[in-house]
Amino acid sequence: MIRIGNASGFYGDRASAMHEMLTGGELDVLTGDYLAELTMLILGRDRLKDPSLGYAKTFVRQLENSLGTALERGVKIVANAGGLNPAGLAAAVRELATGLGLGVDVAHVEGDDLQARAAELGLGDPLAANAYLGAWGITRCLRAGADVVVTGRVTDASLVVGPAAAHFGWTNTDYDALAGAVVAGHVIECGTQATGGNYAFFREEIEDDLGHPGFPIAEVHADGSSVITKHPGTDGVVTVGTVTAQLLYEIGGPRYAGPDVTARFDTIALTQDGPDRVGISGVRGEPPPATLKVGLNTLGGFRNEVTFVLTGNNIDYKAATVRKQLAHLDATWTLAHTNHLDSPVQEEAAALLHCVVRGPDPKKIGRAFSNAAIELALGSYPGFHVTAPPGNASPYGVFTAAYVDAALVPHVAVLPDGTRVDIARSPETLALHEVAPPPLPAPMDGPTRTMPLGQYAGTRSGDKGADANVGVWAPTDEIWSWLANLLTVELFQQLLPETAPLRVTRHVLPNLRALNFVVEGLLGEGVASNARHDPQAKALGEWLGSRKVDVPEELLLW
Repeated sequence: MIRIGNASGFYGDRASAMHEMLTGGELDVLTGDYLAELTMLILGRDRLKDPSLGYAKTFVRQLENSLGTALERGVKIVANAGGLNPAGLAAAVRELATGLGLGVDVAHVEGDDLQARAAELGLGDPLAANAYLGAWGITRCLRAGADVVVTGRVTDASLVVGPAAAHFGWTNTDYDALAGAVVAGHVIECGTQATGGNYAFFREEIEDDLGHPGFPIAEVHADGSSVITKHPGTDGVVTVGTVTAQLLYEIGGPRYAGPDVTARFDTIALTQDGPDRVGISGVRGEPPPATLKVGLNTLGGFRNEVTFVLTGNNIDYKAATVRKQLAHLDATWTLAHTNHLDSPVQEEAAALLHCVVRGPDPKKIGRAFSNAAIELALGSYPGFHVTAPPGNASPYGVFTAAYVDAALVPHVAVLPDGTRVDIARSPETLALHEVAPPPLPAPMDGPTRTMPLGQYAGTRSGDKGADANVGVWAPTDEIWSWLANLLTVELFQQLLPETAPLRVTRHVLPNLRALNFVVEGLLGEGVASNARHDPQAKALGEWLGSRKVDVPEELLLW
């Protein structure tokens, strides 16, 4: 097998994780996922200020204390921290190594950056346009002897697939093995979310405090099967539940399409193989689609916001008063009823009224807006105050996804000696179509009691551009029989009224005892632009879990 660990789930994750993973136990490869839709916007703005930037600077700082350890232990490092400038990051790593007196072979993968060709490809004029490349560039770099491989925008799972393919000698038509590695990569890509972080049943299943959970490891085997684990002695847990939760994170239907393979999530089998060891097997793979996803980040304009604090009685009337006084604004208003009646604590007697404005002119929505809000202080509702002083406008970004013919996107491995190698595409492509819905288990009958859904089913939610997903899974077969028949799209939209006017699609994954709901358009133009209370939908599942549903009485003792 090959042991592949993860030390970063996002740009800003635990800085000490790289050192912890390299010194905490056995590893062959250490990966780091630094890129997200919002991250690409941040890096794009960095590149505007300085063309030599555009990569995750924290990766270099982490290597300063860890590169020598990795070389000494023979651990390869593979990270997508190159962002918009993988060649620049590779050069920075070489410079760091020279300063540390270390000899290191550094390679990088490029070709994903389509910004200069955006108009030609019909993608408009974005700040950043990056295709999601696959794993074979990483594989080629490792086969050439690279100690460190940095990439631009590759799929998150490619960081695991590439090293596994290099280790086992897979070809680009070994679809089942590749799909298994994709699933393993999907589980560990978000770091400690696989070891108890953000886990719906953390209170029930983690005996001690969550503490400082260890980062995950995928022990990948030649057939693509794997075991998810963590270093011994680290906090957190690895259970079928924590792995299921992460498998449901930011997915769509049963077919999980990537640039190298389409992994069938409806074929995944999970087993608890011991303490903190979960086996993944049975994953089937199909050819990839003929197109690649392209993430487009543009500057959408400027935004500003003011939050009014409304205290005591007549909250709705107070909110209406402010809105009427500022009716001339083209604004988005949100009233959060955080107030409690007859509260002995003033803060708990208060509600929050958020006002967000956007526009192309930073002057009109800057101090001109926030000053106008503050000028109401002595002539508006009783108890007027706000949460922050008046401020200037700030730029915001818009994320959209497009798809281009994979043949139009270069995929280049730049080896440690500078040789450039073009990576060939899969010889086959898959025309994607809907998978027939599987049969549901027999429903449960009998008397029911109204209880919170989250006491019986786990939830995990996330964002994909404008859309959100909510995965819901059952811990037992009995709960699955109830959940699969109860939680329809109609009930989902009743429980989460914000989703009622939107298109919601339900996908059934019986092998995981899970449902996945995709909510289209909930997040507007992406995390950087929307003013929603939970802009990345990370807590949407927890909201669903707090809603009450009819639970069969025979399940109440679970």
